[in-house]
Amino acid sequence: MDVERVFHMNGGLGGNSYAQNSSLQKKASDMVKHITLKCLEETYMLMSPNSLGIADLGCSCGQNALSTIREMVETLDETAHKFLNIPPPEYRVYLNDLSTNDFNAIFKILPDFYKQLNNERQLRGHKFDSSVYIAGYPGTFYGRLFPDKCLHFIYSSYSLHWLSKIPPGLYDKEGHSINKGSFYISKSSSPRVAKAYYDQFQEDFSLFLRSRSKEILVGGRMVLILLGRRDQSHVDRGNSFLWELLSRSFSILVSQGKVKQEKVDEYDAHFYAPSRNELEDEVKKEGSFEMDRFEMFDIERKSEACMSHGTVVARSVRAIQESMISNHFGEAILDDLFENYGKLIDEEMRIEDIRPISFITVLRKL
Repeated sequence: MDVERVFHMNGGLGGNSYAQNSSLQKKASDMVKHITLKCLEETYMLMSPNSLGIADLGCSCGQNALSTIREMVETLDETAHKFLNIPPPEYRVYLNDLSTNDFNAIFKILPDFYKQLNNERQLRGHKFDSSVYIAGYPGTFYGRLFPDKCLHFIYSSYSLHWLSKIPPGLYDKEGHSINKGSFYISKSSSPRVAKAYYDQFQEDFSLFLRSRSKEILVGGRMVLILLGRRDQSHVDRGNSFLWELLSRSFSILVSQGKVKQEKVDEYDAHFYAPSRNELEDEVKKEGSFEMDRFEMFDIERKSEACMSHGTVVARSVRAIQESMISNHFGEAILDDLFENYGKLIDEEMRIEDIRPISFITVLRKL
């Protein structure tokens, strides 16, 4: 499956859209927002550019990206006035995602965003000629995106655990998956499966670092938020367990005759949750960045009005994975699949908590 051509968050504003089902990602980014904004502030105070280049890699199509931009502008407006006594910079903000992303959903709300942002700046007493320019930048971040040395700050939230492709090492000579019955690394997976995923992560993340090293100025920083794992074990009651529950959801459909087992056996995720050591090793090997900060955190369960935690998670996963699943299995199974998935999550949560691990790391360009 061509991930770059197929994969995207659900666009629009409908009930299954990413815009309506990304509250978990918003909650997680808010938990570490103080780190992101402090890092941006320190970078700006050190470099003090008149025109500040910021890139959001994997911006998707909801309000989360624009709310992050608003907070960044507010922080630096205050920093320029309070600590440096100079006008704030001109902001060049590049929103990046795959070309399949619903950029139009963002562009449609930009006029209201600009209007609200300008009103907020006026209320804060902003009197300087400092503009905010926002542009869409489609393309994979596993490769070059921007001209040399045009960026001061790079932000990526919940994107880098998605691989550029399904690892080729998962397939035998005839092109059949060697990971039958699982979509990701599970207890039943052979060591070859874990190696295939790790090899693809190494290839992708090293290319990501090499590409960004040419685009960001010396002293610039990257804040990366992604799913990870606590230790070297690939199987835990976190991210890998959620994939296991998705596999079980498909097994229910197979038992009901709604999906053929052969189709399930040939489906694999383009996902990898690295450990801290694996991230650090790649950063050291590439050599262009230094890890200034690393923290591990998890998100407490989230229930909403008339909606269980399992349903919230299932709707979030559907908004992310629907494009890939429907491309392989068709759209007819989606409602039943994710209803089963939400119920399984709730059942397991009553037995023992499921706590997917997230990382935030700050990399400084040497």
